[in-house]
Amino acid sequence: MFKFFRKKTPVEQLQNRYKKLMAEWHDLSSTDRAASDAKYAEAQDILDEIDKLTS
Repeated sequence: MFKFFRKKTPVEQLQNRYKKLMAEWHDLSSTDRAASDAKYAEAQDILDEIDKLTS
């Protein structure tokens, strides 16, 4: 009921950032390939951090 008072864990914060970067990557994929590749690489770095935290 009071879930909005709870602070997000570092993993949840990284997951939200990952989702945002993947959405930006998808939007850029049809217009700017270089920027799209940069967003994808950044998203993969965040995914690696998530894996480190969950293992």
